[in-house]
Parts: sequence; C-alpha cells; structure tokens
Amino acid sequence: MNVDELVRDSLREQAAEQPALGPGFADRVLTVRRRRRTRALASAATATAAVVAIAVAVPLLNIGNDDARLASRTNRNGILAHPDQTPPRDMIAAGDLALGAYYTWETDAHGAAVRAYRILDPKTGTYVKTSKWSVVDIAPGLRTAAVLERNLPAKRIGLLDLRTGEVERWIPVDRGVASVEFSPDGSKLLATTYGKNPQLRVKSRSDTDGDGEGDWESPPGKPSSRTGFYILDVASGKGSWSEVTDVGRGGGPEDCVFNHDGRLVYCGTTSSPFRQYYDFAGDEVAAPANEVQAERYRGVGLSPDGKLFGGLSGGTMSKSYTKTHTELLDAYTGKKVTTVPGRQLLAWVDNKRLIALDLTPGPGSDGSVSRLVLVTIGSDKVVPLSGITKGFDGAAGYWTPVFAER
Repeated sequence: MNVDELVRDSLREQAAEQPALGPGFADRVLTVRRRRRTRALASAATATAAVVAIAVAVPLLNIGNDDARLASRTNRNGILAHPDQTPPRDMIAAGDLALGAYYTWETDAHGAAVRAYRILDPKTGTYVKTSKWSVVDIAPGLRTAAVLERNLPAKRIGLLDLRTGEVERWIPVDRGVASVEFSPDGSKLLATTYGKNPQLRVKSRSDTDGDGEGDWESPPGKPSSRTGFYILDVASGKGSWSEVTDVGRGGGPEDCVFNHDGRLVYCGTTSSPFRQYYDFAGDEVAAPANEVQAERYRGVGLSPDGKLFGGLSGGTMSKSYTKTHTELLDAYTGKKVTTVPGRQLLAWVDNKRLIALDLTPGPGSDGSVSRLVLVTIGSDKVVPLSGITKGFDGAAGYWTPVFAER
C-alpha cells in the first residue's frame, strides 16, 4: 500500500463517521501535504533561508529591475482574502504564506490525468491560466517556478520567471521525471523519476456519471513505475540521482518529497511505516524524532518550529451546519494538544495560524460545500479566504491549492 492509498483509506474511515466532504477531496489533500511546512526553519533560520533563496534564484534567472512594486509584497504581514471568488481570480495570502497557484483536473485522450494550472502573476496579483505545464512548484519569494512540460516523464526541468511567464533556463536530466519540488530554502530541486507516466489510468467497471464508458482509475494491482529521485542544485543545475526500488502497487504517482527541514528525502514504501527516509546521497537513514509520529497522518505536516502536526478531524452536527475541528498533536509523543476549527488542515502560516478547508454554514452544507479559511490556535474564529466550492464543474468547481512563501 502506498502513501496516497493510506490517505484515501484514512479519509474513507473519517467519512464513515462524518458528513462526506465531497468527491475530489482526497486529491486536494495529497497535493497540499507535499507543500510542506512552507516555513521550514523558525525565527532567524527562516529569515536566513529567505535571503539565501532570493540571492540564489534572482541572479541566475536574470529577471531584471526590482524597482517596480510587486503585488505579492503588499500587505506582507496581513491577510489578502477574496471570499467572493472561487476559484480565485486575485491573490490569496496570510502572513508569509500565499496561494502561488492552483489547478483543476482533466483527462486527456490517452486516459492520463492532466492538471490545468492557474499561476500567480506577482506583478498584477492575479492568477493566469496556462496549459503548458503538467507540474508546477513555486519557489520561496513567488518569483520562480519549477515546471515540467505536458508529456511525462519529462527529460528537462524548466525554471519559469513568474513575472514574464517565460522559461529562463532548462535543466536537462538523463532519466524521465514526473514530479518536481523546491527545497524549503529554494536552493535545491527534488525530482522523482518514473519509467512511464504515473498519471495514466484505465477504464473501470463503475460508471458514476452514467455515460456508459466507465470511470477512469489508476491501474489496480500494478507496481508503480517510480525508479528514484534527483537532488539538483538550482544555481548550477548539477546534482545526483538515487535509485529507489521499493514501490507500492497502487499504479499511480508515488512522489518522493523533502522532509520538514529540507535536509532529507522520504519516499513511500510497501511496508510499515510506509515511508523511508534518505540522505541526499541516496543512503537510507532513520526518520527524525519529531517526524516518526507524523508518519501516521498524511495531512498538514509539522508546524514551522517542528513541535505540532495535524491529526484527525471531527465535528458536531446541527440542522443546517456541521461545525468541524481538527486535532493538533505533539510531534514527539503523538498526544493530542488542542484542536482548531476546520475539516482539513492544509498549510501552516506560522506556529499559531493555519490555512484549512472547512464546510460553510447554511442549508445544504453536506460536505460538498467548502472554502479556504484561516484558523488560529486558541481561537474559534474562522476567517474566510476564498469563495464557496460547490461541485466538480463550472466557475465554483473543485480546485487544488499550491502554497508558497512570499
């Protein structure tokens, strides 16, 4: 069983006891759990990482005059919310955390799941639609994105200037990659390699939409085609590849990701705890002490200071609204510390605040109606950040957030 399957199983268990949150929710969780802590090191270390990221990324991309005031820098310590927009047209942010991009899912002619992205333009503070990329990850600072072209696995990684929309440099790779992400400080790239497109799907016997053609699903019972991972230096494009032979049998993506502080990599495995850690040389290492307990939960991950992580969600039902909350657990003991509002925690803003997905009050709030909100430890106050998502299609359909530091 791979990591993604564990998430879906966990969600199904919760759904059996609580109102359903609606189809597509598992995919959103799988994506935002990768967008890590967003601020990997606390206090002075965080400030240092931000300086390093800017010093490395800006010169190598030659993105020119910085005199213009960027929309992404306004209200840096405040909240930019658009509760009337879903999907959002204008920038959403809280503190140093911003919604750098988001995507919806489509299916191509070959049965592959394809992401349709909308990426933040930091000059205008708006989200711009693009069909060029299959994978997008935003670097700290909201100036650079790592992108993969549509045909996966890709043989090069692009460094995209968000202000011009142009790729400033390509990093070639010998093995095809199907996922890419920046380290928390923005200095390295982690790219997972695959033998074939992990998003390819097959027709199943179920036919939920009634079109007579069956639903698309990951090939059941077939091993993942994941082969290993690259660690690449952003400034030079150089790095090394490590083989990872233990893969699950879900048939879908099994991306390797950076751990909390960005010093290690972990990949999903077939045996408990279903996660193996590696150093950058590809050698197996033990999990950090404050990440052992978090392995049981595939949600928001550790807080910036490494002390808390998100656990299970619960709620109370009324005639018109389900009030939901999620546990926060001690990273070292796994014991419950407190709860915060929200059905699913998505990303840490700082050590006290998080962005969550929550149900909305009012008639018909049965789990298919939700929005992004800002929640705070020690408070029941919920601040809406986005508009209400009501279903799969149309202007208010489901979309998957991609968060980044600004």
